[in-house]
Amino acid sequence: MVYLWPAHADNPPLADAVGAIEGEAISVQGPMSVDTANGQVKTILRSGSEVQVKSGQAHIDLVEGGNITICGPSHFSVLKSGGALTIALDRGTIHARIEGSLSLTIYTAQIQAHPISIGNAPEDFLVGLDAAGTMCVRPGNGAVRIEQQLTGQSLLIPQNGDVSLANGQLETLRTSPGQCNCELQLSAKPAGISTQISGLATAEDQKLKAAEAKPADPPQAQAVAPHKEEPIYQVFMPPLRYDANAKVQQDYDPNLIVLVRRARVRPTLIFQGKVEGDPVVAQATPPAPVLTMQKADAAKKSADDSAWNRVRTFFHKLWSPSS
Repeated sequence: MVYLWPAHADNPPLADAVGAIEGEAISVQGPMSVDTANGQVKTILRSGSEVQVKSGQAHIDLVEGGNITICGPSHFSVLKSGGALTIALDRGTIHARIEGSLSLTIYTAQIQAHPISIGNAPEDFLVGLDAAGTMCVRPGNGAVRIEQQLTGQSLLIPQNGDVSLANGQLETLRTSPGQCNCELQLSAKPAGISTQISGLATAEDQKLKAAEAKPADPPQAQAVAPHKEEPIYQVFMPPLRYDANAKVQQDYDPNLIVLVRRARVRPTLIFQGKVEGDPVVAQATPPAPVLTMQKADAAKKSADDSAWNRVRTFFHKLWSPSS
């Protein structure tokens, strides 16, 4: 996101222009201009511009050739006079690659660093300054001369050197590999990526979209996998405000940002049609009253035997000789 402050309406002269800057979270104050080319809007830094990189990286394509990458959080100002460019670095890390005749000098509160080309080759170097006042210097191609602004003492950092010093004192210079780190960005777009401008759909586009959305009749007894739909995310942000009288624009409250996720829940498989199989024959169950009738007959037979025994015993006693 780039915050734009008012700029002069006239086009900046070539001698005043520093280069086009781009980044995800940067703010620019002071003289600048906006240029539109091939449908792209670019912010052109001019002499006196003040840049703040809140996070991530910012990239500057210099007018004379070369580029500068700034790793945030960083804050610096640019001043250009003729073929000399001065960067006043307050904090952050700068990775510069200078081509052509441009003379670049980086100033801090106590130290100034100036790259020196070897054999007219491009200059490539890093200069960083953290909040504690520790400065790091790493020449990648060519050398860098550092000078103490108060005492006038100077040192030459050779190519591929990696040093750091604290509080602007050259006596504290020591080797510190890996402290300066800020990779250069590629200004060219990768192959296969193109910029498209959205527009209203034509009648032919709507017919084609309707034909693609019409589902085909699935075959009988066939499992159809549901169409995979990615969740839809929407970000609702509060409106941005701009005050022409304010020196620093008020940022929006991040707590007012709302993230909405829309998704449709479906089962893993959807079965459509009729499932057929072998018929199942129910097993015949024997009638239940048979056992009950057998028990009733047995009880009746037992009762008949008991009555006959009593009659037979009576007649036996009646005709017995003892009687």
